[in-house]
Amino acid sequence: MKQKRSVFIFGLLFLAVLAVRPGHSDDTLFASAKVGPKVEIQAFPFSLKNVRLLDGPFKQAMEHDLKYMLSLEPDRLLQMFRQTAGLPTSAKPYGGWEDPLGRAPSGELRGHSIGHYLSACAFMYATTGDAKIRANADYVVAELAKCQTALGPSGFLSAYPEEFFDRVFSVRRVWAPFYTLHKIMAGLVDWHEYGASTQALDIAENIARWVKSRADKSDENHMEIVLNHTEQGGMNEVLTNLYSITGKPEYLALARRFDESHYTVPLSEHRDQLKGEHVNSFIPNVIGAAREYEMTGDPGLCAIAEYFWKQVTGTRSYVTGGTSNGESWQADPYIISTELGKDSHESCCTYNMLKLTRHLFSWEPKAEYADYYERALFNGILPTQEPATAMMMYYVPMMPGMFKTFMTPFDSFWCCTGTGMENHAKYGDSIYFHDRDSVFVNLFIASELKWPERGFGLRQETKFPEEGLTTLIVTAAKPGEIALRIRIPWWVGKGGSVMINGRKIDAFAAPSSYFILKRSWRKGDRIEVVLPMGLRLERTPDNVNIAAVLYGPIVLAGELGPVGLPEDKIFGPYGPEGDSIAVPKLAVKDADPSTWIKPVAGKPLTFRTEGVGVPEDVTLVPFYKLFGQRYTVYWDLKPEPKKKES
Repeated sequence: MKQKRSVFIFGLLFLAVLAVRPGHSDDTLFASAKVGPKVEIQAFPFSLKNVRLLDGPFKQAMEHDLKYMLSLEPDRLLQMFRQTAGLPTSAKPYGGWEDPLGRAPSGELRGHSIGHYLSACAFMYATTGDAKIRANADYVVAELAKCQTALGPSGFLSAYPEEFFDRVFSVRRVWAPFYTLHKIMAGLVDWHEYGASTQALDIAENIARWVKSRADKSDENHMEIVLNHTEQGGMNEVLTNLYSITGKPEYLALARRFDESHYTVPLSEHRDQLKGEHVNSFIPNVIGAAREYEMTGDPGLCAIAEYFWKQVTGTRSYVTGGTSNGESWQADPYIISTELGKDSHESCCTYNMLKLTRHLFSWEPKAEYADYYERALFNGILPTQEPATAMMMYYVPMMPGMFKTFMTPFDSFWCCTGTGMENHAKYGDSIYFHDRDSVFVNLFIASELKWPERGFGLRQETKFPEEGLTTLIVTAAKPGEIALRIRIPWWVGKGGSVMINGRKIDAFAAPSSYFILKRSWRKGDRIEVVLPMGLRLERTPDNVNIAAVLYGPIVLAGELGPVGLPEDKIFGPYGPEGDSIAVPKLAVKDADPSTWIKPVAGKPLTFRTEGVGVPEDVTLVPFYKLFGQRYTVYWDLKPEPKKKES
């Protein structure tokens, strides 16, 4: 965030759409909440505790993340909390924004990483049951409790002094203390939920009590000025979650005070005034509105979230599902070709759009939402972890001829470092949802699901996307009908099919819909789903001669070689430094890319252009597999492709 308003909200975790409907048993996050949603939740995401990843790219990324998280020293994360509280400490703080002596105003975000760390620990522990992760998180929470006690009875807790908030409320320069506080509170709430830590909840409630004491001194007008002045993160979301867990109405009332009308009023009137806005300040506030809708039933909040999602995913997103350029939306809707920047596609923004998507799917389980989730997960999240080091990306350059850059393990603690820890710890999330009598199979990721309340289990065996098929095996079942709702994605080609125990079903479903199989299942039943994949172009809406290439849902990137890439350019900076290199143009004469892009024998998901590259043809591979070299996702097509005559 190169001294721009920092934001990065990623917080708390997927929501509590998880909160349970009265009379409905559900083993998901916030299932034990004292206050259930006031709206009818149509589909509940399964808890991470009930999903286990099997061998494949997502499990590998999760394991890399676990190894990195175990390399972190809790005492270094705690150092500035202890120093602020006046407690003895000798640890060295981590670098980046955690360094109190870092280039101003970097040090003013110190403490944000411990919140991300606790959230990531919560997700990782739920996903793996790793005992060391649990011990580390419990230790951090216990030490934070000591710091909060040392700071006095107000409930304040942070890695920086309360004076930072004096500057917030007097509208003086300061870099986002509420943003950082949200991260801390979200991590505590997440660890309470997945680690069953009452101490974590106590600390979070004490902080909320302190926040209320400060906010109570501001009237509505002054509070709006304060929110416009600095990033508030997802304060409205985490406070609403506290309300759901505790049943204390003051938390919901306090959450509403963090609804920034500068954001919400135009959205409520279906006006896209996003141009110029800082993206990762904006998305978390909308996530908070979505969470408030669930707990209040206010239809205006629903409309805000739905309109915003449609605008971002439909008019302001790259082919990868990411959004932002230089951390803001710099153009009007449907303008993409001019927004292919070096500092585009901030990782935090993709994280937060997935959180918002999860909410919307739970209200209305449409395949459209799961289609976007798949696009952004495979092409916007999975590509951001460098497999050899497990390091994460800040920006994901969409500029042709650039390259990926990654954090360093201990000196690059930025927003997307924290978000990255969370991203790769919760890949089991949103693969499956359920209602009372159905399981939604939304993502084709090798995994195993348990639904103990229904005595039902499912194992998904797949090499997707290297193969366009998946097999679902019933692993446990008791009498009673359950409907399997299998997403038939937007990209599926002709020839899709479903077989049960070797017998082909004489039916299928349209793209971007669900194929429903309802029956009393037996252990060992096998459902094989064939999902043909094909090549296609996705053109930018404002320039049909600029296009990306996809195979099924997978974005293919052109390999351009390691031109001018010493290690100090790859590890350490926020994003790529220096200039891009020239990228071949594609002189295509047919709009069907399968006529000029051919698979490379013996190399799954590897393709090469034939006779269209100017000055040379190019090899294309999945964006999530490309590391250590320059690339392009978007191509200049010259001349304009012509459609085949029918």
